[in-house]
Amino acid sequence: MSQTFPKSLYLHIPFCKRRCFYCDFAITTGGENLKQQYVDVLCQEIALTVAEIPPVETLQTIFFGGGTPSLLSVKQVEQILEAIAKYFAIASNAEISLEANAGTVSLESLQGYRSLGINRISLGAQAFQQELLDVCGRGHSVAEIYEAVDAIKNAGFENFSLDLISGLPYQSMADWDFSLKEAISLQPTHLSIYDLTIEEGTAFGKRYQAGDNPLPTESHTVEMYRTAHELLPSAGYAHYEISNYAQSGYQAKHNLTYWHNQPFYGMGMGATSYINRQRIDRPRKMREYLEAIALWQSSGIGFTAPIIDAAEELMDTLMQGLRLAEGLSLKALQEIYGQDLCDLAMQILERYRGKDWVRFVEQSEDIRIMLVPPDGWLFSNIVIADLYENL
Repeated sequence: MSQTFPKSLYLHIPFCKRRCFYCDFAITTGGENLKQQYVDVLCQEIALTVAEIPPVETLQTIFFGGGTPSLLSVKQVEQILEAIAKYFAIASNAEISLEANAGTVSLESLQGYRSLGINRISLGAQAFQQELLDVCGRGHSVAEIYEAVDAIKNAGFENFSLDLISGLPYQSMADWDFSLKEAISLQPTHLSIYDLTIEEGTAFGKRYQAGDNPLPTESHTVEMYRTAHELLPSAGYAHYEISNYAQSGYQAKHNLTYWHNQPFYGMGMGATSYINRQRIDRPRKMREYLEAIALWQSSGIGFTAPIIDAAEELMDTLMQGLRLAEGLSLKALQEIYGQDLCDLAMQILERYRGKDWVRFVEQSEDIRIMLVPPDGWLFSNIVIADLYENL
């Protein structure tokens, strides 16, 4: 199997003002002293990682995810970027993204981030109804969404994304239609549309059972998906991935690394890296993460994980790649994973051609394998589960 080297770096910034009721991410609500301690330790992890796995390729994408990275000061983001630049070559046209929440950014902070080289902002809006934001525990107002977008534009960011969530408690079709149209009116270059998942252990997980009132019915959430699928492309946003829409030239380059199942560096509390066919998870709790980096620093014992075998890697490649409208090249899969495994995958996928969920498109000497939107994407979990069980 051919080896590829990481061109992307993910940094997890776990700080939030409060935990949203649907959230099961690795976050903390710690104060200013902890933030600075965390930034210092994250910079240590960058140095330790590079000493163990030196970069071969120039970084094409850097992503500050969270949590709420916009809770870091401009100076703290600068400290992290300086640590990265010390050890990595960064492409002059690299996509450098920072996630932000409404109510946590100002024109001044955004101008500061932009002066450091951040060139893409991903803003969590989620809904344009105050009662729905309150139901989610979002901690920001609808007015603050508009204020944040104004600040993003006035700070000179051409590339910004908005997040919305469908299937929220008490959310009506009229609410969803309004949120989509308001999002379009703000003219982001990218939109991420997520269907609410009730995660065990979250406030919503304790409060609601999937499918029960006040959650919308399954037929309503399907209608919400179809509405977005029809409305957003007509407004100039190509539906290029199950949950993502972009204006031409503004697909999320960093996330394409994941969807193409390419390797990447991942650093910070709760982050996962994928390098040398190993998916290595960092601890999800702050104390455990800080202790793990201190141990690595003192003893040289870092993070490790088992090597992923060919069948598992093919499964990951299918699971991620079938999320994309462009689908996957059968020829490329055969070159990497061999004829036998690919034949088995094709036999499984063949079952769903009759339902028009899967399509095989002949292209010169190749076949592209793709899910057929919207139904293929709506029922992708069934297809993926079948592949997982039999591969």
